[in-house]
Amino acid sequence: MMRELIALPSVSSAQPSLDMSNMTVLDQLRNWLDDLGFTTRLQPVSQGPDKANLIATLGEGSGGLVLAGHTDTVPWDEQRWQCDPFAGEVREDRLYGLGSADMKSFLALAIHAASRVRRQDLKQPLIILATADEECSMAGARALARAGSLPARMAIVGEPTGLRPVRLHKGIMMERIRVIGRSGHSSNPELGRNALEGMHQVITALLALRAQLSERYHHPGFAVPSPTMNLGHIHGGDNPNRICGECELHLDLRLLPGMAIEQTRSWIREAAESALGDSGLRLDYSPLFEGTAPMETPADSPLVAVVEQLTGHPAGGVNFGTEGPFYRQMGMDTVILGPGNIDQAHQPDEYLDLNQMAPTLELLESLIRHFCLTPHPAQTGSAGK
Repeated sequence: MMRELIALPSVSSAQPSLDMSNMTVLDQLRNWLDDLGFTTRLQPVSQGPDKANLIATLGEGSGGLVLAGHTDTVPWDEQRWQCDPFAGEVREDRLYGLGSADMKSFLALAIHAASRVRRQDLKQPLIILATADEECSMAGARALARAGSLPARMAIVGEPTGLRPVRLHKGIMMERIRVIGRSGHSSNPELGRNALEGMHQVITALLALRAQLSERYHHPGFAVPSPTMNLGHIHGGDNPNRICGECELHLDLRLLPGMAIEQTRSWIREAAESALGDSGLRLDYSPLFEGTAPMETPADSPLVAVVEQLTGHPAGGVNFGTEGPFYRQMGMDTVILGPGNIDQAHQPDEYLDLNQMAPTLELLESLIRHFCLTPHPAQTGSAGK
């Protein structure tokens, strides 16, 4: 099953020439789930290449468990791969292929674990979700959140964590700042307004804001306990003897739980506008994408207690983002937990260690037994607390 999913290309990308539909992956997942007695439906996501989420439900009622994964992968550089990205080649107990770790294998393992469940034994429903476009826009998870709640209180998002539970992660913002001036001959600065010099002032203000955020926010649950801001791309001007008429900066900011995306954007804009002052330069500020909020599931959540007991590891924090905040928004306690290593994600010759298959299946079966086969009449999620 894992190899069959890897064989189906499903790249998502902000670059239209690379973007693909995920429908072939959904069709395969749907065939397997229909055969197991799940009720399946597709939820359209976008008007570009055909994109959808798959929502598959076994059982009735509320209070059950979601096993969630995304169907898309990042693009691949064929020149850097030593093996076929879509062959699912097995070497030295490793399954190689695009999406092997991030994260098609989890979907196959979740379905295999579900195959051992008898519908008549369910006390709460089991829901398997397969989403679109996690890698570029989170469009699938956003569509789920807009549509409203699901009949579940607990969610496992199977991103590669080495089977160590994660209950909190940082949020992600990627922003574009353009300073617009007026070009002219470099022999007379009065002929123009230099956007590159204006961007120098903006960067100084942004670095000061970064220091302020680091002093204001701190969370001991992260290896890097403060928010981070990375100035990752800059381009301005076209020739040494021409006054720079336009300069563009791209930055990445990782937010701690408790930080709001729109509030942070307003601080960035205010800092940039203040830096330009009355220079006559104009500011054009826009997000590169909507942004993903931080996630924090309380340490005393019933789900956290169960996964810590089953894995033998405390639930920790990571610096990368996931679809988890959208499940929290829908009222579910959420833990990020899956096979594979995040260091393999987005890399040439991506692979999954096959020795993680058996413990993943054992873990998923235990979670299904606990949250779907055992009555929990008084149990409630803590997302709304």
